Amino acid sequence: MIIPTKGITPQRSLIAVGAQILEIMDGPLTVSQAWARLRQWRRNHDHHAPVPFWWFVLALDLLYALGVVELHNELLVRRRANAAAPERR
Repeated sequence: MIIPTKGITPQRSLIAVGAQILEIMDGPLTVSQAWARLRQWRRNHDHHAPVPFWWFVLALDLLYALGVVELHNELLVRRRANAAAPERR
């Protein structure tokens, strides 16, 4: 599910959909804007495997769990690279 398997094509794996979401994020976006842009991006790049909204949300959850995106004031934003790194002492 997270990575491609026998039953999940590479273009539908959550890691690939997450990468596609990051590709379309050129700044803060609402979830609706990100969903619309992802669907357009997939059409423009001949990714015809269906990705329903709930699968898109799972990809967002994966990105959040990896510390790559956050939700601020109802907008999806990319985290800075140094913000995701834990402090070491």
